[in-house]
Amino acid sequence: MPDAEAGRASASRSDPFAPLTSEWLDVSGGHQIYVESSGREGGIPAVYLHGGPGSGCQPDHRRLFDPERFHAVLFDQRGAGHSRPARSRDNNTLPDLIADMEAIRGRFGFERWIVAGGSWGATLALAYAQAYPTRVTGLVLRATFLGTRAEVEAAFGETLARFHPALHRDFLELLPDDERANPCGSYFRRILDPDPAIHGPAARAWHDVERALSEVKPARARLDRLAIRSGSALPATPFMEAHYFANDSFMAPDQLLRDARKLAGIPGIIVQGRYDLLCPPSTSARLAEAWRDAEIRVVEAAGHNLYDPGIRDAVMKAISDMAARTTAP
Repeated sequence: MPDAEAGRASASRSDPFAPLTSEWLDVSGGHQIYVESSGREGGIPAVYLHGGPGSGCQPDHRRLFDPERFHAVLFDQRGAGHSRPARSRDNNTLPDLIADMEAIRGRFGFERWIVAGGSWGATLALAYAQAYPTRVTGLVLRATFLGTRAEVEAAFGETLARFHPALHRDFLELLPDDERANPCGSYFRRILDPDPAIHGPAARAWHDVERALSEVKPARARLDRLAIRSGSALPATPFMEAHYFANDSFMAPDQLLRDARKLAGIPGIIVQGRYDLLCPPSTSARLAEAWRDAEIRVVEAAGHNLYDPGIRDAVMKAISDMAARTTAP
């Protein structure tokens, strides 16, 4: 049931992007997920899936959907954003998130909806569509991530070393010599260690390296060792990412590619930054080869970030185009 403190928001229609509703929805495992809707009731049903895992939705994500056309739903996944318990990794797996999406869809009475998401949000979108293909009218993905350990290890290993060799050296040198052969596994163990003296520096380093990989022109391309070992606030996403990636995102090997046949008949648009170092174009190409109903739209001079030049506009257009395609008589 909805949390008694939440309920319907009295959104001022002077702001067409203000939430129509907001609530905490009780789901399994003792979690309450924060859910909000925007646009207009009776509009084209759509849901937006944030990245991370663990990052949470932002108010600007509502603006990806034309409020005159869509009834859009955004939610913070388990342990992320405003959802409760905060940062909880208990009963927090990919099947749990898929079940939460079905609960949300039922809550709003949508028969089918457009599913949009970027990076980890693309992972969840693909997994949901493969589990419930009849509930999806179309998929809009940004920065295809298939949720595999190999993708993460490639980004923080070979790719990092090739494009940011000094940062790669910093990344490795924070680990003892005997842990550098498998740096991702070492970082996951350290981030999930209960000792703040161990998980604090590891989480801050992981966060800062990931940020550099996500930007075409990173503000900082070296690790600040003093800041990393400080007692400053800890970022949320490294903990959820370590939890998911250490468990292969709770999927079988290459599950999303292997089961791409389940997407047959579902139209898709993939927005891909040409210079995305975290989710490179080759991953989108592999997916499109297995999912023939998908179209790739490459944004030149852009990387991973939603706010790289051209990416946000391309996502908005893809959502609009998908709506026109799936609602055409």
